[in-house]
Amino acid sequence: MTAKALIVGIGGTTRNGSSSERLLHQALAAVEASGAETLVFGGERLLFPIYGTAKPAGLELEFIDALRRCDGVVIASPGYHGSLSGLVKNALDYVEELRGDARPYLEGRPVGLIAAAAGWQAGGSTLQHLRSIVHALRGWPTPLGVIANSSLPSCDCAGQIALMAGQLMDFAGAFAASAAAPTKARCVA
Repeated sequence: MTAKALIVGIGGTTRNGSSSERLLHQALAAVEASGAETLVFGGERLLFPIYGTAKPAGLELEFIDALRRCDGVVIASPGYHGSLSGLVKNALDYVEELRGDARPYLEGRPVGLIAAAAGWQAGGSTLQHLRSIVHALRGWPTPLGVIANSSLPSCDCAGQIALMAGQLMDFAGAFAASAAAPTKARCVA
């Protein structure tokens, strides 16, 4: 990629310093170290009105514009009762505003996923729900998704975060190169 990639981070909780927020910032630091620019929508910056109840304004429009321009996304959610938080899900519902774009939803964008939960079962199901949502939004989840079990005394995911961030940047570069390449005629049966 010739220009700096823009990676948008989504997640965390309204509790400052939560596990998912720390992991989100760790992932964004890793992509910044690879040369990317980042924007974070986390914690209280995700306190959007419930999607569909009001016309997007202010911070919601900033979020939508950032997603429209981005080359990749990192989503970090706590595992609440075996699934992602309502805060993160509501933010992802705002991706619907990209439905009419030339590149709709998360089309052509790699998405790194992080689930932080107090147990492996909740972490695994949260990660699976995130993958399903990203697929529905036409995004490309990285092969490695990170599960952080916050019930363990040492919850160090630095190696996994670095691998996921590397995959995100590799795929962002590949998608950018593919978009810049001349299109070839396709056979239609």
